[in-house]
Amino acid sequence: MNPLFCLVNLQILFSLVFNIPSFVNANHQFVYSRFNGVNLTLDGMASITPNGLLELTNGTLRLKGHAFHPTPFNFRKKPNGPVQSFAVTYIFAIYCIQSAVCGHGIAFLIAASNNFSDALPAQYMGLANGSNNGNATNHFFAVELDTNKNDEFKDINNNHVGVNINGLNSVNSSNAGYYDDNSGNFHNLTLASYKMMQVWVEYDGSSTLVNVTLAPLNMAKPSKPLISVTYNISRVITDKAYIGFSSSTGSFVARQYVLGWSFGMNEPALPIDITKLPKLPHEGPKPQSKVLDITLPIATASFAIAVGTIVTLLIRRRLRYAELREDWEIEFGPHRFSYKDLFHATEGFNDKNLLGIGGFGRVYKGVLPMSNKMVAVKRISHDSNQGIKEFVAEVVSIGRLQHRNIVQLHGYCRRRGELILVYEYMSSGSLDKYLYDQDKPTLCWEQRLQIIKGIASGLLYLHEEWEKVVLHRDIKPSNVLLDEGMNGRLGDFGLARLYDHGADPQTTHVVGTIGYLAPELARTSKATPLTDVFSFGIFVLELICGRKPIEQTAQDSQLMLVDWVLEFWHKGSLTGAVDIKLQGAYDVDEACLLLKLGLLCSHPFISARPNMRQVMHYLSGNMPLPEQLTLADMGFNMLSLIQNKRFIPATLTNSLLGTSNCTISDFSGGF
Repeated sequence: MNPLFCLVNLQILFSLVFNIPSFVNANHQFVYSRFNGVNLTLDGMASITPNGLLELTNGTLRLKGHAFHPTPFNFRKKPNGPVQSFAVTYIFAIYCIQSAVCGHGIAFLIAASNNFSDALPAQYMGLANGSNNGNATNHFFAVELDTNKNDEFKDINNNHVGVNINGLNSVNSSNAGYYDDNSGNFHNLTLASYKMMQVWVEYDGSSTLVNVTLAPLNMAKPSKPLISVTYNISRVITDKAYIGFSSSTGSFVARQYVLGWSFGMNEPALPIDITKLPKLPHEGPKPQSKVLDITLPIATASFAIAVGTIVTLLIRRRLRYAELREDWEIEFGPHRFSYKDLFHATEGFNDKNLLGIGGFGRVYKGVLPMSNKMVAVKRISHDSNQGIKEFVAEVVSIGRLQHRNIVQLHGYCRRRGELILVYEYMSSGSLDKYLYDQDKPTLCWEQRLQIIKGIASGLLYLHEEWEKVVLHRDIKPSNVLLDEGMNGRLGDFGLARLYDHGADPQTTHVVGTIGYLAPELARTSKATPLTDVFSFGIFVLELICGRKPIEQTAQDSQLMLVDWVLEFWHKGSLTGAVDIKLQGAYDVDEACLLLKLGLLCSHPFISARPNMRQVMHYLSGNMPLPEQLTLADMGFNMLSLIQNKRFIPATLTNSLLGTSNCTISDFSGGF
């Protein structure tokens, strides 16, 4: 008999006799039936609970967590040799308030490094970010249990298993479930059901076959894998690599747990002792008492009481899941939609009608049953009724806005923990898809110019021409929607605030999107029309340059779009910043004007920015841009300024506009 085999079995027997929940040997093999006393490398939200659960996320929104075996494994017998066979099994559970509204799952991974500090949470699952997703230099192999559908990664649904290489786009994926050994039928499983399930991941080094199998706890491993894909992961995994888990949260509460874990190199993963698994914490409402079920047979009278009680409970439950409607909402009646109508309009908020997912909710396409009117329906989660009356009042006020470059907000609905907003439907979708989605056609110069003029006109209406001052507070391409004629319309007023003309805007929480926030918000927390002007300036630069406000550089640092444009300006070649996808098909004078206008509007000093009426004059050619702009010199770094709440204006110097070879042309017409 093999002495090594005897030693392994003796160690396992010793651990069982003395109730030790884990086993590790030097031959690249370990098994943990709980995680008390286990040495793991943890970061982010990840922790080990007192009862031995590996908790990857704790419910906090938009954060990530990692857990790795502390030392790397030699996946190759010799340098540059093929990756050896290995097997992994683990038991997990995922909790979400609603399994259909969850984010974002668990990924088991093998990676060259256990440092994922640059990775983002939410849809990136703590594995990558917007600039390195899919890069061959990432060197990781992952199996994702994904509970959120992300169109940008071509996810099949919000409940699937996928095999990923160096990014979030799966090389193969399947609905979560298993194949019955007796009938061969496929049975669906809900990953976010908060039920314990087991995963097996096996790689055959000789055939390069990857098998992934999923099953409920207490079930033997199905003979037919859920996913089988041939992929030589020797191209991905380095000689030494770490194994572990990654997870993240997004806009919805989620908790991800690993209860047991086993790994074997060139041999099967040892079975996890499910009798020693830690208990999951209780989540959700307390279980109902079974006293009535026990006492039902006692007597006819008791039975009648029980039936009456059950009927009452069913009625109360139905009412509890109905719409929330209070007396003060009577005055807003014409702007209130019924949940039933919106449910039928979107076919039950079916994923096939999903238009997009943002930081504050999901947007669905729908057709109102009575009028056959096409609408966009946005669902927003909320945790309390604090300020809800004021919020609805502002929604109704914004619903009275009438401008050709503003998406019409028709009304709202309230139900349980949701606010539902109903918007005019824009058939061409959001502007950001045309800037960054390769499947969309490139916007020509005339279309970009038309969109900028339209959004400027809409902002002037919001700031000066309506009965109140409306601050949008989140101007960016994803909130600009395009109609059939590719005209830009400003939408998504979920963060908007209103106040009377001549009044002083109130201090509030800083909201918006990083990269579009004016630097003074970090000091004053007070949004003004000029903070919207700052966001508009970044929006103009983004549309002309085809680049995002903040990008990751090859040196692993962040580059601000403003700084990038300034660099071209100081070199005397401002038009070098224009989107290369235009291939030179643009008016040079118009491009220079728009780039300088974008820099002027996004000026770090609020006093140097124009208001939207001045912006309209610049665009129409009725007023030339100032001959001097108060800009930072070539050493100025916009990102440092935005991140520093105590910057000193006296340290910044002036720079002349005339360093560029551009002139200003007439933009009259087009509105």
